[in-house]
Amino acid sequence: MKFAALLLFVPFLQAAEVRVSGLRQPVEILRDRWGVPHIYAANQHDLFFAQGYITAVDRLFQIDLWRRVGTGKLAEVLGPRALERDRLARAVRFRGDWNAEWQSYGPDTRAIVTAFTDGINAYIRSLHGQRPVEFRSAGYDPGLWAPEDCVARVAGLLMTRNLVKEVARAEDVRRFGLARVQKLMPPDPVIPLEIPKGLDLSDINSDIIKVYNQTIGPVRFAEQGSNNWVVDGSMTVTGKPILANDPHRPVQIPSLRKTVHLVAPGWDAIGAGEPALPGIALGHNEHIAFGFTIVGVDQVDLYVETLNPTNPNQYRYRGAWKEMEVEREPIRVKGQAQPQAVELRYTVHGPVIHQDLARHRAYALRWVGSEPGTAGYLAGLTLARARNWQEFCAAIERYKVPSENIVYADVDGNIGWHATGMAPIRKNWSGLFPVPGSGEFEWSGFRKMSELPLLYNPSSHFIATANHNILPPGYRIPLGYEWALPFRYERIREMLSGGKFDVADFEKMQQDVVSLPARRFQRILQRWHSNSREAAELAAWDARLSVNSRAAAIYEVWMAKLPGKVFGPDLGPKVDVAMLLKTLEEQPNPQALASSLEEALNDLKNRLGTDRKEWSWGRLHQIYFRHPLDQAAFNRGPVPRPGDGNTVNATSGPGFAQTNGASYREILDVSDWDRSVMTNVPGESGDPASRHYSDLLEDWAGGRYHPMPFSRRAVEAAAEERILLMPRASRLMAKPATASAR
Repeated sequence: MKFAALLLFVPFLQAAEVRVSGLRQPVEILRDRWGVPHIYAANQHDLFFAQGYITAVDRLFQIDLWRRVGTGKLAEVLGPRALERDRLARAVRFRGDWNAEWQSYGPDTRAIVTAFTDGINAYIRSLHGQRPVEFRSAGYDPGLWAPEDCVARVAGLLMTRNLVKEVARAEDVRRFGLARVQKLMPPDPVIPLEIPKGLDLSDINSDIIKVYNQTIGPVRFAEQGSNNWVVDGSMTVTGKPILANDPHRPVQIPSLRKTVHLVAPGWDAIGAGEPALPGIALGHNEHIAFGFTIVGVDQVDLYVETLNPTNPNQYRYRGAWKEMEVEREPIRVKGQAQPQAVELRYTVHGPVIHQDLARHRAYALRWVGSEPGTAGYLAGLTLARARNWQEFCAAIERYKVPSENIVYADVDGNIGWHATGMAPIRKNWSGLFPVPGSGEFEWSGFRKMSELPLLYNPSSHFIATANHNILPPGYRIPLGYEWALPFRYERIREMLSGGKFDVADFEKMQQDVVSLPARRFQRILQRWHSNSREAAELAAWDARLSVNSRAAAIYEVWMAKLPGKVFGPDLGPKVDVAMLLKTLEEQPNPQALASSLEEALNDLKNRLGTDRKEWSWGRLHQIYFRHPLDQAAFNRGPVPRPGDGNTVNATSGPGFAQTNGASYREILDVSDWDRSVMTNVPGESGDPASRHYSDLLEDWAGGRYHPMPFSRRAVEAAAEERILLMPRASRLMAKPATASAR
């Protein structure tokens, strides 16, 4: 039985003792009032065994689903509709030197991952076949883990999405013409768009990436970004650095992130990571703090392979027909008595993700995930133990996928930033379009990590990244050409322009919903000289996309209608807001403004009623936490939301709904780690029966944070539950290791 089920709603600290096979010495877990487990172990093996065990207690259904997605075992529980998704997941798994794979993350990574998965399996075995509630609803049992499950590559695919953009750009050029795409959807930095020699644009269509998009998408049984910034002591009231980070990913239930505090010899680190992986990906230890945002290095290419019309197992490469590698393996499918055999096909460029036999084409994925050490976030096991800038930079060498902007602060007062990730070298093309697989377009190795941008104690006294173009002036290495719009970054810089800051100031900054695009639109409206009362209302508005703002609702719906009027109904939805504003600033378009405003007002009346007093952005813009099983008892919401995709409090999603944003936030105070704060929505547990399933939702929606206790004293003061894991074979009540009070 789960500890949470035993100990709910008890007003004083409760204790439970559990005997577990696989432990070497006793382990103490103190769960604080916000659901975060603080794990104290006498050795590293037991530390990560306990992390795996308590993660399974809290998030078993979630991590089992993650394992199935990553290893191609969804069809076992979803049936035939998941078969192609499983096939691709298996095709992209690591196929190289496993010693090189494990060593790439760190010399002890394999031992850590093995202990972690052993801990998961220990909890699963302790259930003795009794299904937790989610598994009862889904109708299947949790599966046991192997260490290799933690290095599945599907999660990395989600972070290297240039492939989708290559296909979209090729389709756009075919549809709208090269000149219009170059003008209205230019790469950044701007370079001439060139169709690779030998590429037939008619070979490219969205069918190629249909299964790919399914594979990296959410699982249902029924634009991402991030911010981080760090300031040195000259800009804080404490005289020491403060670091803020809010990585943006899908906001879901259970939360994408899992917070944990890990204490053992060689370890004292707290922060969050992917629940299905050991360690933490962002947070702090006794010496340094670190947080990340996605850089956007172009780490993937689509190769168009020409098949032999008389033998589809052959493709044209360097002037000759070459045999594909073909692997055959069975996949168990729900509802079928026998496993279904599938073929995994590979060219020299990588796994084949789609075939068009009528056109004699195969489409192969060349990406960094086929290289050793490219499972996302596992390099954090080394990073979390760095004690200074030199060790931080050494750990960065192991960080290959995803490409990240990692900001840094330490107790000595230093701050820094390093861009990370494997960056392929393309000598004769840009990577903006698919390329023929003829052999003329091949990677020439990878950039050295020292070639990627970095800063250490800059004269500006602060560093900030928000997925924008981070290439320094004069930097000539083509890392990529696709970045988030710069509005979030520019607003962060604006807020950091003066004064001395504390944690509370950074909380307000992370919750900021001032829209810089709205400010620019206001200046356009002032030049329009319209008699419209709505235009006048927006011109006088404070440009804050707050939940109760009527002007924000008018602005957002208006901006959704305007591109189609300016650029046409087909091209308009593809042009970003920066290009829209630039176009209107250069050439005002009163007719487009008037007609789009009329459509927007009619849309608002249909959505919110004819009483304008009842209009507000929060009535339109909401988030709904839908569990993968999509059962009312497991779902939460809807919750009104402020902001949009271009505000620091980023709340993007289709159709005015929020689906992406910051589910996890942290603000780390180097002067006193116990003054650090965090939030994780909707809660730390994935168990619907736990009080920590959604207990943080209301605070998150209200912009409130909770403490992040680190010292033993602070942890004990915040603890609500004590769990003692004991080796099953031992009857000795040895005292578990604890961190000394700091």
